[in-house]
Amino acid sequence: MPIIKSAKKRVRVARKAAVRNSKTKRNLKSAFKVFGKSPSAKSASAAQSAVGKAAKKRVIHKNKAARLQSQAAKRAKAAGVKPAKKAAAKAAPAKKAAAKKPAAKKPAAKKK
Repeated sequence: MPIIKSAKKRVRVARKAAVRNSKTKRNLKSAFKVFGKSPSAKSASAAQSAVGKAAKKRVIHKNKAARLQSQAAKRAKAAGVKPAKKAAAKAAPAKKAAAKKPAAKKPAAKKK
């Protein structure tokens, strides 16, 4: 056990991070198991989402995440699963921000 206060804190912080990382890895593995047993659009989406979250949290490397997502897409295509479309997001055009009015100019300072 560490003696120094900062070393004790690092042990606590590392333990919390290990719990978070193991939870993320467990979710990733379970999502891929579900997808492997019964490939569907919903399970494929869940698997790819789990991969993205793990990469974002830096639990897995971004290149590994890209490779896993590619493999999942190949398996889904081979199984004849149609990808879930995000039609609602693409159909509605993004609203442009209202044009900002230029800031009012301050009156010039009076000369004495």
